[in-house]
Amino acid sequence: MLSSLLIAVSLAVMPQDPAPAVVPAQAPAATESDIPKVTASRIWKEAKLRRPIQLVQRPDNNDLVYIAEQSGRIVELDRSKDPVTTTTWLDYRDPVNDQFNEQGLLSMAFHPKFATDRRVFLYYSADAPMREVLASMKVGEDGKPDPTTATIILEQPSFEWNHNGGTVLFGPDGMLYLSFGDGGSGNDPWGHGQEMATWLGKVIRIDVDRVEAGQTYSVPADNPFVGQAGIKPEIWASGLRNVWRMSFDRSTGDLWGGDVGQNKWEEIDLIRKGKNYGWRPREGRHPTRGVKDASDDASRFEEPVAEYDHSEGISVTGGFVYRGAKHPSMQGIYLYGDYQFGTVWGLRYDTKANMLTAAPERLFRKRFCIASFAELNDGTLLMCCTEGGADGPGSIYELAPTAD
Repeated sequence: MLSSLLIAVSLAVMPQDPAPAVVPAQAPAATESDIPKVTASRIWKEAKLRRPIQLVQRPDNNDLVYIAEQSGRIVELDRSKDPVTTTTWLDYRDPVNDQFNEQGLLSMAFHPKFATDRRVFLYYSADAPMREVLASMKVGEDGKPDPTTATIILEQPSFEWNHNGGTVLFGPDGMLYLSFGDGGSGNDPWGHGQEMATWLGKVIRIDVDRVEAGQTYSVPADNPFVGQAGIKPEIWASGLRNVWRMSFDRSTGDLWGGDVGQNKWEEIDLIRKGKNYGWRPREGRHPTRGVKDASDDASRFEEPVAEYDHSEGISVTGGFVYRGAKHPSMQGIYLYGDYQFGTVWGLRYDTKANMLTAAPERLFRKRFCIASFAELNDGTLLMCCTEGGADGPGSIYELAPTAD
């Protein structure tokens, strides 16, 4: 999430009016913006939340949403009640290690066929030894997950307390995707971003429905590096520092991600099969100072769709492309934000032509930390935030245009 800079930077010393995001000089030209003004309205004020980290909706139920807190608690919220009701759906705080700012329960996802496959997937930090864990758990007839059914799918040793990723989600292909940070510290001291024998600094893709003998998952045969010596076959994309939030465009199937930067640049990427996004030789569209041959053969790296520097924010939170029917003016806009500055931008991108059609535009900035964006079954876009700093009370906001 959440660069190590976050602890040192206070909202009280934020610039009062950071400049709007601009298209990098090397980015394709964009046409005049048709992005509407967007506002964030707080909803479900009755919910008492602490550091909400992600919100997901059950695929088979439009009334129930689930809010994961960083400590390891998951809250069930029933929208059909007036006022809404909240209950603790799962208390998993014992296995979860949230000792430091970037550790904890980081992501959750329901199986896309949850009506028949009653598994929920959790990605979290654990301790003794320090590691990141992907696990599944079955939801019983009572509608609650059964911790006795927990199955560890994979584990990744942690080198430091930070840069833990991550988002777990399912693609339209039914495969599970997961983002790993580069192993932590700063400036990728172990070179994990470009080291293909590790999951660190990568997005991986696995099949949790077809289990090979002696394994907890299988590797899809069409993964880009299957059969290549010295390369982890689970890898889908590489050269990433710490992707904090990925999402699939439900219309095009494109995978979007926000990759948290080091000292200068935050970036938005289209995460594609087999692509290398340049970390650490590059940060955003720029050579990294002090890295030998950083500017050589830059064509082998996939450039970001958009970037912004640290005068505008210091920790990107990836968002969603709006595909709902309620707000036609927002259709096709990718909305994303900055965790520390509370800024939200929107852009339009033609993924077939690989070009911006509406440049990144700052839509608003509020004094809260944007931990995640969320998409409901009907396409409504929400934000999970903590107000007044990272340890403030948690709130949920709905995004909508000021006028349609």
